[in-house]
Amino acid sequence: MHLLTEYIATLAPDLRAWRRDFHRYAESGWQEFRTAAKVADVLDGLGYELAVGRDVVDADSRMGLPDAQTLAAAYQRARQQGAPERWLPAFEGGFTGIVATLRTGRPGPTLGFRVDMDALDLEEDREESHRPFREGFASCNGGMMHACGHDGHTAIGLGLATALMHYRDRLCGTVRLIFQPAEEGTRGARAMVAAGALDGLDYFTAIHLGTGVPAGTAVCGADNFMATSKFDARFTGVAAHAGGNPEEGRNALLAAAQAALGLHAIAPHSAGASRVNVGVMQAGSGRNIVPSSALLKVETRGETEAVNQYVYDRAQAVIQGAAAMYGVGVEVQMMGAATACSPSPAWVARLQTLAAQVPGITEAIATVDAPAGSEDATLMMARVQAGGGQASYMIFGTELAAGHHHEKFDFDEATLSAAVETLTRIALSAGEP
Repeated sequence: MHLLTEYIATLAPDLRAWRRDFHRYAESGWQEFRTAAKVADVLDGLGYELAVGRDVVDADSRMGLPDAQTLAAAYQRARQQGAPERWLPAFEGGFTGIVATLRTGRPGPTLGFRVDMDALDLEEDREESHRPFREGFASCNGGMMHACGHDGHTAIGLGLATALMHYRDRLCGTVRLIFQPAEEGTRGARAMVAAGALDGLDYFTAIHLGTGVPAGTAVCGADNFMATSKFDARFTGVAAHAGGNPEEGRNALLAAAQAALGLHAIAPHSAGASRVNVGVMQAGSGRNIVPSSALLKVETRGETEAVNQYVYDRAQAVIQGAAAMYGVGVEVQMMGAATACSPSPAWVARLQTLAAQVPGITEAIATVDAPAGSEDATLMMARVQAGGGQASYMIFGTELAAGHHHEKFDFDEATLSAAVETLTRIALSAGEP
């Protein structure tokens, strides 16, 4: 397929331009209004059948949704930053998902590919040593930065969409391209699963750039993502004068502090690795006031779904016990979730065979023995597998300027072409035995 390689090379300028545009206008989860509108505009221009907004994002299944004021401000910002007006209304209110479908009219399987679009809540570095700043595409949106490669993922999705239309006469079956919002915090996949965006897929592949994998290596069955539950615990007590009548107060801060210590004392489980972390504690308003409110932002993780459920259940018991100890109320709100990663072996082997044929990929391996966080594409994988399909998660190794979620994060843009060619080969081979 040397002609495919030559064709993908012609897309390199577009891939870089898309990536840098999305990087400059970084948008956090559920606020990807400009990004989604730009993506929809490109896909529509290519001739895809589009389903957007509420058609592919279930309102009640969204987690970690910003408040209405934040969403409205982000929507207006997207308009001011050149979002195609035609598409914006469909995404208003935080419904920033897109599914693009290509029906070939020829018998064959239904393939799905997923890329994510959201940025992190992080202030980007502003030094000359940081290439995005030096070359003029650092984020112009304060406190938002593509520091995990999702700008590259979105560009790969558009490159794949372009290549598939170019080769549509050689395709069979149906291809579904899924552009997901709010992956950070594992917030967005559940809503797209609930909306049916993954239903009916025979094969499904999600992707990521980097994650510490060496340049030239394609991991075709990453299986080291942990199941996770992310939640906020809000304690509500009674304020009182700390000197005059402290006995009349109910101290929410102390309840939260007791809970934080108890959470980090949860025993490990013999069935696999586990994690628990209290990342934020906010409480109190003055030194002479018994605090009437407190907030904990917590996450649990487990090597398996069962281990994570064990940690989560123990965490809820700890939180309720701390609230009871101090006579305060507590409300827990889910903010994100993902399951463990279990790629389908036959599909992983197929991906290895195809990735090994791509120039620039020197090694195509099944998995990698390295620590990982969590990834809500696992919910999509599980849905496909529950329906009888096969699913996997691919990582394209690349050189990184700094680690993920770092203010100096950047990657080698040459990796975009290798990823697009790999995914195109997967789609083109769908009808082969």
